Amino acid sequence: MRITLLTICLSFSFCSNLSGQQTLKPADFTKPIELSRNVLDSSLKLTITPRLAGAVHSIQWKEHEFIDSHDHGRQMQSASNFDLATDFHGETFNPTEAGSRNDGAGPTSTSKLLHISHTKEQLQTTTQMAFWLAPDQKSSGNPAKNRTLLSNHLLTKRITLGFQQWPNVIRYEATFTTPIGEFHRYAQFEAVTGYMPERFNTFWGVHLSRQELVPLTDGPGEQRHPVIIATKDRTLAMGVYAPQQPSKGYENAGYGRFRFPAAKVTKWNSVFRIQEKTGVPAGDYYYDNYVVIGDLTTVTNTILKLDNFFHGKDQNN
Repeated sequence: MRITLLTICLSFSFCSNLSGQQTLKPADFTKPIELSRNVLDSSLKLTITPRLAGAVHSIQWKEHEFIDSHDHGRQMQSASNFDLATDFHGETFNPTEAGSRNDGAGPTSTSKLLHISHTKEQLQTTTQMAFWLAPDQKSSGNPAKNRTLLSNHLLTKRITLGFQQWPNVIRYEATFTTPIGEFHRYAQFEAVTGYMPERFNTFWGVHLSRQELVPLTDGPGEQRHPVIIATKDRTLAMGVYAPQQPSKGYENAGYGRFRFPAAKVTKWNSVFRIQEKTGVPAGDYYYDNYVVIGDLTTVTNTILKLDNFFHGKDQNN
C-alpha cells in the first residue's frame, strides 16, 4: 500500500484528535515529550527524547519500564535494510531511526529529526535516518555498503495511544520513504521493534486460526504468529499485531523474537519484505502496527480481538 508523504492524516481518528496539537521546530525539541492516558486503572506513559531523533525512549505502565534504551539501536523504533543490488547482509545498508552504532550511549543522534507534532495522546515525527554503520565499519565481517553517515531515507511515524475500544493498544503507523537514485532488488522494513528489559523473558505466539496462545522458543528469528514477550509471572506483557502481515512470499515469517543475554535485553519485531528483480521502486511504504500492553491474558485476548476486527473469524493461518 502506498501513500504520499504529504498526507497529513492517515485516518479520520487522527484528524479528529488534533485538539491541543503542538508543532515544534526540531531545534526547539530540547526536552522529552510524554504522551499519556489511563489504561486498565493505571497510567500508560510513552516518552520520546531529543537524544534519539524522536524514537521512543520509554514506555511505562503500572510504574514498570517496558523499553530498554541503552544505545541508539534499541528503543521502540523503525529501521530498514536493503541489498543495493548485491548479496544481502544485515546492517550493511541499514537506515535506522534512532541513530547509528557510533552514537552508542551518547547524548546525540546522527539521524536528523525534520518534523515533530504531538497532542496528549498522539505523536507524529519525520526523521532522516542515519545508516547504522559508518562507511568504514563491518557487521558480522561484512563491510558497510553506504558511503555516508546520513541516508536519504525518511521515516514518518504516527503513534496513537488507544485504538477503537482498546485503551491498552498503541497504534504505530510507519511510512518509509525510499529515495530515487538507489537500486535495490530486496527491501526489508522493520516497521516496528521493541527492545525490552531482561525481566521480560518468556516468549509466546498468538495462533490466530486456533484462537489460542502457544509457547515459543526465544528463536532467534521470525515466524508467522504475532509475538508476545512477558515476565515469568505473566503479570506484564507486550505484544505486536499487524493486519498487513504476512508479506507476499514470506508467509511463514513477519513476527520476530530474540534474546540477547550479554546485553540483558529481549526483542520483538514486525518485519515486511519486498523482492523485485527489476528493482524495488522508490516511493512511500506504509505499515500499520498495533503494540499491545497488559498482563499476558489481556494482551492475548486483545490481539485476537484486533485480528477479528480487521479480518473476521475466518483464518487460513
